[in-house]
Amino acid sequence: MTDLSWLVARPIAHRGYHDAAAGVIENTPSAVAAAVERGFSIEVDLQETADGRALVFHDHTLDRLAEAQGPVVARSAAELVRVPMRTGSDRLWLLEDLFDLVDGRVTLVVEIKTLMTRAGQQDFVRRIADLGRAYKGPVAFKSFDPDMVGQLRAHAPDLVRGQVADATPNEHEYRRMTRMDRFIQRHLLHAVRTRPHFVSYCFRDLPAPGPAVLRALFGRPVMAWTVRSPADRAQALRHADQIVFEGFDPDAS
Repeated sequence: MTDLSWLVARPIAHRGYHDAAAGVIENTPSAVAAAVERGFSIEVDLQETADGRALVFHDHTLDRLAEAQGPVVARSAAELVRVPMRTGSDRLWLLEDLFDLVDGRVTLVVEIKTLMTRAGQQDFVRRIADLGRAYKGPVAFKSFDPDMVGQLRAHAPDLVRGQVADATPNEHEYRRMTRMDRFIQRHLLHAVRTRPHFVSYCFRDLPAPGPAVLRALFGRPVMAWTVRSPADRAQALRHADQIVFEGFDPDAS
C-alpha cells in the first residue's frame, strides 16, 4: 500500500481553523485560509446541490449558518454561491473554489455528507472523484456512508478514501440502516467491500475493535474526531495516529 504518512503528519483542523466569536465560520474560505496559514491539515464537508455540485458546507439545511433557509439539495450551485453567511464576510462556496484556495499547500481531508438514500448519490460521488483526480495537492476523501466509500473505490481506486464511523449511538443519523447495518458500521465489517485506506473514528468511542484491527493488522492510519482539548488529544492519541480538532491550538499545547 502507498505510504500515507502525509495524511496524519499534521493535526487536522475540523471544518477549518474557525472561531465564530471572531467571525470566522466553519467551512468558509476564512476558516480554511486560517488553517493554511498555520500549516494545519484541513477537514471540510461537502453537501450535494440540486444540480449535483459539491457545496463546502456541513449541514443538510442552510438555516443554522447561512442567510437562507431550507435544504441545500433544493437549490442550485449558482443560487447557493450568492448566499452570505450569517456572520463574517464569507459566502457559500464550491469544492472547486476550495481547491483553488488551498492549491496543494496543506493536506485536505474531504468528508462527503450523505443523504442516506438507497441510490447512494452515485453521480455526486463520481463528480467529486473526478475533481479530486484533477487536483494536484494532497487530498483524501471519506464518508460515513459505506456505499459512498464503495463508489469511490469503484470509480477512482487511485484516490485515497476513508471510512468515518462511531459507535452508532444516534439512530436518526443512521435512519436508513437496520440494527444489523449499524453493527456492521460500528465494527467496520464492510471494509472487505469498501477497502478504506484509513479510518476516521469518534475519539470518545476508542478503543474499538474495527479501527484497532485495521490499524494493527493492515496498517490503516486512524484519525480521531472531534478533539476539543489537550486532555482529549492525549486520550485520542493512545488509539489513533492523528486528531481532527477544533476550539484550541494543538501546536500551542
